[in-house]
Amino acid sequence: MTEASRGHLWAMRGLFAALCALVIFWRLLPLDTLPPGWAGPDLITALAFAWVLRRPAYAPALLVAIVVLVADIMFQRPPGLWAALVVLGCETLKARAPGLRDMGFGPEWLVVGVVTLGVTLLYRLSLAVLLVPQAPLGLSLMQMAMTVLCYPLVVLASSLLLGVRKARPSEGGRGRI
Repeated sequence: MTEASRGHLWAMRGLFAALCALVIFWRLLPLDTLPPGWAGPDLITALAFAWVLRRPAYAPALLVAIVVLVADIMFQRPPGLWAALVVLGCETLKARAPGLRDMGFGPEWLVVGVVTLGVTLLYRLSLAVLLVPQAPLGLSLMQMAMTVLCYPLVVLASSLLLGVRKARPSEGGRGRI
């Protein structure tokens, strides 16, 4: 691997971490004093899933775990549970990435939706088993649905604005470093 491609790889990893930090910062801003009546998408999860399917080397498991763990702490969720489940979802998607590469966006979106549903249900089940108070089921399902619905926008922004596109077969697996 050349020095320029190694520098680009680390720059993209830094960009991923910076985007996630920006999302955390934005959600922590006191823009509204009333609690919202709806749950917004989990943009960090959508971003991690999109980048893992396109360029797994840009969002390695350790980086995703650290970023989501920081989000867990900042958003006062049980530390590590959501992070572990998101990493599990990312690794599941990473294993399916070669098969999804040749298909269109529809099957990819469907697989991401199923993985997001699985991660959400495992999270709620884990909290229920441990008797941890949790948000109402409707809000959790709304956040999951909003995450799946915003996934195409995250993919579009990542592709057009940041240049995170699917690796071509001619690249010889360069995206999997």
